Amino acid sequence: PPGFVESSCHSRIFWMKLNKLLLQGKFFQLEINDPHAGPILLDEKLASRCGYVLSEDVWGNPVFRASVLGCHVANEADELFSLTVNIKVSSFSSMRAAVTYTYPMYCSYSSWASREIVCEENYMEVSVKTDVPAVSNDYTVAWMSALPETQNVAYQLWQLMFVSPSGRKTIMVSDAAKLGYSFNNTLSRVYLRAPYHSNESDVSVVSGVNMNMVTSTSMYRQRWLLLMIDTTVSCPVDGISFTDTTLTWTVPSVIPTLVVQEFTFLSKNILMGVDGQVIVKPEQKNYLLEHNKTHIRITIPIGAEGGKLKSSVSGGVYGVIYSIDLFLEHTWTDADWQTTKYTVIKSITTPFMPQIPTVINNTVPDERLFNVAFGHFLPDVSLVAIAIGNVPFTLREAQHHGFKIFETPFSNRTKGFILEVSFDDPYVLKEYVNRNETKYTLLVNYTISVGPEMTLYYHSAEVECMIADIELPEAVGYCDEENLYLAIPTLGLHQYWNLYLDNKPLNRHVALTNGYLAATNSTHLILQIPLFAVGVVYEEVSFQKIKARFNVALRKVRTMETLQTFSVGCTFNSAAFIICHPDGTIMISAQMKTVPAINMSKTKLRDSSCKPREYNEGHAFFKFHVTTCGTSVRFEGDHIIYENEISYEKETLPGQSIPTITRDPDYRLTVLCYYRAKETLVLGAFSSDPSTSPAFGSGTMVPRSNTAVYRRTRQALNVVSRVAKDESFEEFYEPDMAILKRPVDPVFLEVELKDESPDAELYLENCWVTGSLDFNSTPRWNITVDG
Repeated sequence: PPGFVESSCHSRIFWMKLNKLLLQGKFFQLEINDPHAGPILLDEKLASRCGYVLSEDVWGNPVFRASVLGCHVANEADELFSLTVNIKVSSFSSMRAAVTYTYPMYCSYSSWASREIVCEENYMEVSVKTDVPAVSNDYTVAWMSALPETQNVAYQLWQLMFVSPSGRKTIMVSDAAKLGYSFNNTLSRVYLRAPYHSNESDVSVVSGVNMNMVTSTSMYRQRWLLLMIDTTVSCPVDGISFTDTTLTWTVPSVIPTLVVQEFTFLSKNILMGVDGQVIVKPEQKNYLLEHNKTHIRITIPIGAEGGKLKSSVSGGVYGVIYSIDLFLEHTWTDADWQTTKYTVIKSITTPFMPQIPTVINNTVPDERLFNVAFGHFLPDVSLVAIAIGNVPFTLREAQHHGFKIFETPFSNRTKGFILEVSFDDPYVLKEYVNRNETKYTLLVNYTISVGPEMTLYYHSAEVECMIADIELPEAVGYCDEENLYLAIPTLGLHQYWNLYLDNKPLNRHVALTNGYLAATNSTHLILQIPLFAVGVVYEEVSFQKIKARFNVALRKVRTMETLQTFSVGCTFNSAAFIICHPDGTIMISAQMKTVPAINMSKTKLRDSSCKPREYNEGHAFFKFHVTTCGTSVRFEGDHIIYENEISYEKETLPGQSIPTITRDPDYRLTVLCYYRAKETLVLGAFSSDPSTSPAFGSGTMVPRSNTAVYRRTRQALNVVSRVAKDESFEEFYEPDMAILKRPVDPVFLEVELKDESPDAELYLENCWVTGSLDFNSTPRWNITVDG
C-alpha cells in the first residue's frame, strides 16, 4: 500500500523502513528473496552473519538494514547492488493467510576506499581492496584471462588466521562460517563479517572507550601464489554518557589496531547522521560535533529533534526515556592504507529519567471554581480516570457529574490536563476557618495511561483555596418591662458556630433550666431572658433602678474560639428585687406593704447598724456583704444559703426594771441568697467594680407577718430564759455565769412565759445572744432562727 515502505541507500547500506501505522494489529515477517535459492526467512542468527539488521527506529517503525556485501545481494562489478525482500503481513501470529509484498531495493556505490569498516548494531564488517600491481610483460593478458576461473575456486582455498589472547588460530573459511563469521571476495574486494564478542575477539580500551576487536589475516594460496590480507576490525561497544540534559557519544579518533604508523595518520572527513540522514550543519539542530587528536564526540540535548522522548513508569514513578539513532562516518589516511572509511551506527537510549508531574493551581477564588492543570506529559500519555475526594469516576462519568476535563498544550511539545470543579460540589471538602473564611480542599487522584504499553500511573494532588465567603451574624437586642430579648440569625448556627453562656453551650436544656424562652422563625432565634434570670449582668443597681445586660458569646464549633459577643442592655424600674453578686454583695430593694404604713427609713437588717442606703415612702434599698450585718449561713444540699432579715425598728414599752420584749414586729422580710457549694464565692476586695459581675447566686425575699403585724398597739410580756447543762433540763447555769461552747456544741435553752393570762401563748421564732443588755446591740449570734 502507498506509504508502507520507505527505502534509501547510504554509505553502502540498504535502509528500509515500514510504517507502523499500517501494521497496527498485524504480524509481519521478512524474507530475503535469493534469485537462485528462493525466499529465506530472516532470523537473528542469519542477520548477524549475513550483514542484516532488523530493529525499530525511535518512533516504533520497523527498520531493516543490509550491507551491500551481505548475503543474497546481487553484485554488478562492485558498483551496482540489488536486494529483494518479501514482506509478509498477517492478522494471525501463526502467519496463516499472510499477504506477501515483494520489495526490491537498489544501491549504487563506486567510491570504495581501500579499506572500509562498518560497525553495525549486531556485526562488524571490514572490506579490503585486493587489486595486485600489473606485471609489465607479455604474460599479463593471459593471466588476466585466467582470473575468472581463479575466482570460481578461490572460496575453497582461502584460510583465516585469528590472533587473540589465547593464541593463533588458523581455520578454513567453511569452518569460520560455523563460528558465525562470514568471509568472501568480490571482483575487487575481500570482506570479513564478525559477530561481537566472539571467542576469537578481544576487548581493549582506547582513549577510555571499550573496543571489541577481531585481529585476523586472510590468506589465499594457489601453487606459487600466496596472498595475505589484513582483515582486522575494531568497533566501539560503549562510549555513551548522560547528564540530566544531554547525551554524549564518544569514539576514538585513532584506533591503534587499525593504524599501525600513527605518525602518518591524517583525518580527512567526519560526518554525523541521524536516522540514516547525514546532518550537514549539526549546530542548526543544537547538535554538537567536536573532535581532537584523541576523540570524536557527539553531544545531543535530551529531547532534541531527530530523537524521541517516550513516557515510561518505573517503580511506580513516572518518567521519560529519550532515544536517537546516530551514525558516524570518519575517513582517514595513513601510510599502510591509502584511505580508510570507518562507519559506526549506534542506537542510543537514555536511562529512565524520573519526571515528577506538577500540579498547577490556576484557581480564581472569585469564580468559585477550582482550575487545576496537571502536567507536563508527552503525547503518548492519556488521562483515563480521576477520583475526587476518594470517589472514582471514569472520564465519561466525570463529565456527566459536571466536572470539566480537557487537554491543553504546553511548551516543549508537552501537554497537560485541566480539571475544573466547583467549590460547591459535594465532593469538595469544606472547612470553616478564621473568622469568616471557608477553606475549600480538592482531593484529586489522576489515573493516566503511559506509553504504548498503556501502563497505568497514579498521581494524587491536594489543592486548597480560602475565601472570605461567610458573613458573621449580627444580633438585635431589645427589652420590655421585665425581660431582655436577643434576636440572632440562625444561618450558620450549629454548622459554623454555637452560642455560649459563659463556658456552657446555650442549648435548649440550659435555656429551660435558666428560665429563658427560646423561639425560632425562618431566619432568627429569639431569646427571652427574664430580668432576674441566671446569667444577667447588673452593671448598675440603685434605688428602684437596675441597669442590666445579657451577653451571649458566638464561638466556633470546632475550636471554641470566641468570634464576637452579642449583648443586650437596658435600664429597668423595679419596685422590689434582691441581687446576689459573686463577691458576696447583696443588694435589696424592699417594698413597704404594711397597713398602716411604716417609716421605711427606720427599717434595718439584723445588725441594727445596717440601715437602708436609700429610701422613700414605699421602698428601702440595702447593700451589704454576706459577712456583715448579722448575715447567717447554712448548707442545704448542694447550696450555701446566706440569710438576713429586714425589720422595722421596734418601739418597746419600758418596764419596771428590765427591758421587755414586744410581740411580732411590725415589718419583717427574710432575705435568702443561694449559692452553689461547688462554685467559689469570692470574699475580699475587687480591683474593679464587682457590681458589673453577673449575678452569682439566686435571692429570695420572704415576708413574715400575721394579723399582729398590722396592729400598732404594743403589750409587754414577762418572759424568763435559762440555759440547762444538758438535755435533761434538771441543772441550769447561774444567770451571770460565763458559758463556753464550741460552735458545734448544742445549747439547751429554756424559755418560760410568766404571764398568767389564759389567752397568752408562747411561740419562739428568733433567739440570739448579744454582748450587752440591749437586744438591738451588735454583734449578735443567732441561736434559733425561724423557730
